[in-house]
Amino acid sequence: MTKPLTSREREILVLLAEGQSNKAVAERLGISVRTVEGHRARVMLKLQFQNFVDMVKYAVRNMLIKP
Repeated sequence: MTKPLTSREREILVLLAEGQSNKAVAERLGISVRTVEGHRARVMLKLQFQNFVDMVKYAVRNMLIKP
């Protein structure tokens, strides 16, 4: 069973899945790159992703981004 994402984790998931870099996400949200990396790691853990491609597939499947 997967844990629900926070609104910030979901926001970061979407931005990363759209192809933005950790640095670009950090600048856009006014947070540090390390904070983005931490959120990304928690998303991967919560949703049991093995790699970034799984994250993008999840975002497309759940209509968080357009393919």
